Amino acid sequence: MENTLQNTYNFIFEEALLNEISEVSKIHDFKEGDIIIDFGENIKSIPLILTGAIKILREDFDEGELLLYFIEKGDTCAMSMQCCLGKAKSEIRAIAETDGQLILIPVAKMNEWLGKYATWRDFVFNSYNNRLKEMLTTIDHLAFMNMDERLLNYLLEKSKINHSKEIHNTHQEIAYDLNTSRVVISRILKALENKGKIKLNRAYIELL
Repeated sequence: MENTLQNTYNFIFEEALLNEISEVSKIHDFKEGDIIIDFGENIKSIPLILTGAIKILREDFDEGELLLYFIEKGDTCAMSMQCCLGKAKSEIRAIAETDGQLILIPVAKMNEWLGKYATWRDFVFNSYNNRLKEMLTTIDHLAFMNMDERLLNYLLEKSKINHSKEIHNTHQEIAYDLNTSRVVISRILKALENKGKIKLNRAYIELL
């Protein structure tokens, strides 16, 4: 774990902090579709992503879910940190977008390291800032973009996360992430294909 940890975070954390992380943390492998954190859970550990990607969802008032953002290698989930600081239960669901690996840091260490390591404080505050920007982008999309634009942005983000022009998600799965119906997604995907932006294949969507 030490080599993977250092390769991912040595540009962020000093050696003493890396050594402490190695001593107290646990490594966790995850598969695509695994639930890493669920609504209402007591969060006991902070995840740091080593490889792969995880999507963060928020429950809405109608008992649906809304995709907030993705976290990747070198990231953590700022909302789980916030729950830890406030000793509150999780208000998000984290689902593995791809296979990957993370390390779990005991919650008690989060506060301890805030006072002990400047690099940890910077990492936590930068994580809050980056996730806030991403959530504001999500709000802007909801408020000012029509579903056609939101769907295309979603496909572009999925392509970036998976490093592929092919999106292997069903229309229903996409509808779930965007909190709409499968019928709406299918109609818009067909319209995007007619505009030459995508190609609809039997088992995947290809960005052009």
